Amino acid sequence: MRIGLLQCGVMRDALVARHGDYPRLYADLLGPGFAWSVHRCFEGDVPDDPDSCDGWLVSGSRHGAYEPHDWIAPLESFLRAVHGRRPLVGICFGHQIIAQALGGRVEKFGGGWAVGRRAYDWDGATVHLNAWHQDQVVVPPPGADTVASNPFTRHAGLRIGPRTLTLQPHPEFPAACIADMIVEVGQGTVPDDLLAGARDDLALPLDAAATGSRLAAFFRDAAA
Repeated sequence: MRIGLLQCGVMRDALVARHGDYPRLYADLLGPGFAWSVHRCFEGDVPDDPDSCDGWLVSGSRHGAYEPHDWIAPLESFLRAVHGRRPLVGICFGHQIIAQALGGRVEKFGGGWAVGRRAYDWDGATVHLNAWHQDQVVVPPPGADTVASNPFTRHAGLRIGPRTLTLQPHPEFPAACIADMIVEVGQGTVPDDLLAGARDDLALPLDAAATGSRLAAFFRDAAA
């Protein structure tokens, strides 16, 4: 099965050197059985054929979905073409831009940041995943079901029809990556108490592997 990665940003150089960039992180998350085509949308490489891949994954990004970049509108148009036609998964920024493209609303959340390990109610089960975001989907698109949430992030996971699934947290970020992000990205940007809490939680278990298997199964099932 070929997955098209709609890459919407790059990791910091120091993080790429230690952990790899988004293509490697998502390939590791989903595991074997997938071939990948990478489109660097943030550089203007937005595809135009929804059928050129069997499914599509929209990456995280340091950008906001509401920012006036030249590539945002073409990406939204492409996402609308993919939705309902091919399996579509969005992670963090990907979650937000899909929701926005389909009629939802994304904002910089007044409650601040979510950083590090967080617990989510996902279809009635508690799932622990790493997060790194300030923006949130505050109004889901029409027809969306909220499938994952917690008190801080009300719409942390959306199911939008049978072939679109989005998540606000980052199952692709292992604890070691979050540890380095605290230093490379968080200091001076994220409040110190949140960084300290994220650092304290680094040794606690995550449900990243199970989430990767769940997303891989979603791609296969939604393509059938």
